[in-house]
Order: sequence, then structure tokens, then C-alpha cells
Amino acid sequence: MAHVTRAARERRAAAALARVFELVERERVEVVDLRFTDLFGQLQHLSIPPEELDGNAFRKGVGFDGSSIRGFQEIHESDMLLVPDPETAFVDPVTEEATLALLCDVRDPVTGEWFSRDPRYVARKAEQYLVETGIAEVSYWGPEAEFFVFDSIRFQIDERSSSYVIDSEEGIWNSGLDGERPNLGYRPQFKGGYFPAPPTDSLQSLRTEVVRALRQVGIRVEAHHHEVATAGQCEIDLRYAPLVKQADQLQTYKYLIKNVARRRGKTATFMPKPLFGDNGCGMHCHQSLWQDGQPLFYDSEGYAQLSPMALHYAAGLLAHSPALLAFCAPTTNSYRRLIPGFEAPVNLVYSQRNRSAAVRVPMYFPDPVAKRLEYRCPDPTANAYLAFSAMLMAGLDGIERGLDPGAPMDVDLYELAPEELAAVRKTPGSLEEALAALEDDREFLLRGGVFTEDLLATWIATKREHDVAAVRTRPHPYEFFLYYDA
Repeated sequence: MAHVTRAARERRAAAALARVFELVERERVEVVDLRFTDLFGQLQHLSIPPEELDGNAFRKGVGFDGSSIRGFQEIHESDMLLVPDPETAFVDPVTEEATLALLCDVRDPVTGEWFSRDPRYVARKAEQYLVETGIAEVSYWGPEAEFFVFDSIRFQIDERSSSYVIDSEEGIWNSGLDGERPNLGYRPQFKGGYFPAPPTDSLQSLRTEVVRALRQVGIRVEAHHHEVATAGQCEIDLRYAPLVKQADQLQTYKYLIKNVARRRGKTATFMPKPLFGDNGCGMHCHQSLWQDGQPLFYDSEGYAQLSPMALHYAAGLLAHSPALLAFCAPTTNSYRRLIPGFEAPVNLVYSQRNRSAAVRVPMYFPDPVAKRLEYRCPDPTANAYLAFSAMLMAGLDGIERGLDPGAPMDVDLYELAPEELAAVRKTPGSLEEALAALEDDREFLLRGGVFTEDLLATWIATKREHDVAAVRTRPHPYEFFLYYDA
């Protein structure tokens, strides 16, 4: 990607702004939906009538209460501004009314500065820092965000009880069901969902509807299919894109999947491990660096055709993985997935083709443009803006310090002898461990002001209180099975 001059950026911004107002007129827009992402990855929104969308909205922003957004502001400093990015505009394909969606950045109205805890701002700074290092001009990202589509989910918790019940017409546990409707069979068994054709794959048309919606809003899709688990595990793969754009797209991807599922009377979840005894949902992140339109991770003579730069980048990912997982696997449920078996990448090594390694080198095609690294530890509960930025910073640290990833592990790591496996570094065993690792290893994230001490402290403190402590201090239903008659 060639250097973009200020004049070229201004022309592009003007064209994007003109397109916004053209869409409002042409599509007879009734609602303008201003969307932004909170610190922990939740998509938030504020709607205004189209006549309120003028040049001032794009220059000055639209006010909102930042104290009501978890991880943003305190009550005494609540006023914040949403500044729409005209290049993100699209007509929403799932709303009943004609709705123009715009993704926004967040600004502090008092200082006039971009808000340091706005995840999209962090991602924009990460892209800028990459350019400033001189290492590359652009990083490309291709996430594989897996998800489940269920027919029903019930969960409740209070002082004296807790429970959850998942159901899916496709779940193998329904193979003996004798209900009001005939039981037609055709269900993937546990770990048997990758990937039989319909009628066993019952979600082909739902995924196709999602893909249609993604294409309508300009998001390119490479493939979609059923995933390994029973009960509706799916994957839709997005075409690679630059960091901020891909994070934007991933937020819209999640939004559309949830709403298409709801429209069909189903429910979609990106929880890493909703089912016991079957595969969980990962978000394998393919990533590469480019300069002047050329891929930098390719070397025809290197291991798996990787350049020295790619190996250093991989070393950075592996070295910083315990801290990275505080952002890339950011829930207590993430560590129900990151356990041996179930194709979980718990081993901090790299390898070509090997899906049991944390960093895999895909070998589908020998073309230089296809050469990339696949980091397999993240899951789709991650805030993509922060997770992508953190991975990029780890990889750049590996390049800048010339880190060595060691020898590749081209064997099935789950088949190693116990003494060999014990020598292999592992991912953290809990969110608590990952947060502690982030406290100890965060300097690489602070370079270039990409992350700030304030953001990291807020993330760690909130996750410890809201996630770790809340789960640790509650009785688990299985404990009654284990201990009630002790």
C-alpha cells in the first residue's frame, strides 16, 4: 500500500461523505444508527433521524453519556462525543426500517482529543505505529470466528440456584427424542460436524443468508461451512483486510449473524465453550505484513517458505502469548476451550500445517501472497480492535528484537511422550493467569502510545472484578454432584 498524501486522504474523505448523503436520499433512510464498540468488545448504538446527520455531526460529533458504558468514563466526566466515520457507511440489511449504519470514533469534548479507551482508536494507533517503525506499510488480517446456532438457551443465576440448558434440533442428544414432530435423524455426532452435506448440516441456508447480508454491506466472504461440533457449530471466513477495516467488519459480522439467527427463530453465540465434551469456538487469526504491495513473510528458501521477518514475528507472538491471551482469550469461558484435546492450541510452538500448535503456517498454496501466520489461540469473545492490535505489537516486538522462535514442531503434539510434552511451553490455564501475565509483560504494548497504562489498568481491574471474582466466588453446579454427600 503506497504512501497516501494528505490531499489524497481529503479527497477520499470528501467522496465518502458525499456517498453518505447520496445513500440517505437514494435508500430513503428513516434512521441513522451510530455504532461504536466499548472497551470489552460489545457493539453499542445511538440512533438519530436523518435530518440530524449533517456536516457538523462528522466534524464535531454527536453527544452521548460515556459513564453508562462499562470501562469508559466516571459519572462526573460522562459527556462524550461520537464522531461517525463516513467510510464505514452501509445500509443495514436486517432492520425493518431503512437504516444507515455508521461506525464511530469516540472523542473527549473537553480536551478535543480522541478517547484513549476507545478500542477503535487503539487499532488506528497500531496501524500508524506499524508505518512509523518502517518495517511495513500495512498488516492484513483474516479471522476465522466460529459460532454456535442454537434453537434455545435458558440460563439463570441467583443466591440459591444456577443453571443453563442448551437445545438444538441438530444436537446429537436429540437422536432419541420422541416429540410432537417426527424425528428425522441426520445429526452430526460429537466432533462429527466437519463437514457433512445437508440434511446433516441443517444450517446451510441460514449461513447463506448471513453471507448474502455480508455481501450487501460490502464484506467479502471466502467460504462458509459447518464446524466440528454437533448442535450447530459454524464458521464463515472473511477475506483478509487491513487491521482497522477487518475489526470493523468483524463487529458487523457478529451483528449480522445474531440478527439473522434471531429472524429465523434461533439464537447465535460466540462463547468459546458452551458445550461440554465437544469442540469449542476459536478465532484463528491469519496475519501478514506487506510493503509496496509485496508480502514480507515469504522466502522460497525458508522453513515453510517463511522469511526471517516472519519467524521473528512468530517468535514475538509465542513469547508474549501469556499476556496476549488477556485480550485474545478474555473470558473465564475461554479457558474451558484452551485445554488439551478438542484441537485446542495450548502448546506455544510453531509448525507448518500442524493444528495442535499455537502458530500454524498454512500450506494450501505456494504463492508468495498466500504466505501468512495463523495464530490459533484467540477466540471470538475477543475485542477485535484490541486483540489484533496486541498481536501486531507482539509480532513487531519479535521483529525489532530479532527473537528466535526455536525449532518448529512438525509432530502431533498430543502424541508426544509425557516428558517431551512437559518441556513445551503452554498457554495460561485461566483468565486470572493471563491477567497476571499482562501485568508483568506489557511494555511491548505501550510503544508508540498504542496502548496506555490507563487502558491496561482498567482492563485488568475490571476483568478481575467482573469476570474472575464473580465466577470464582460462586458455587458451580457440578460441585453439588461431587460434594453434596461428602
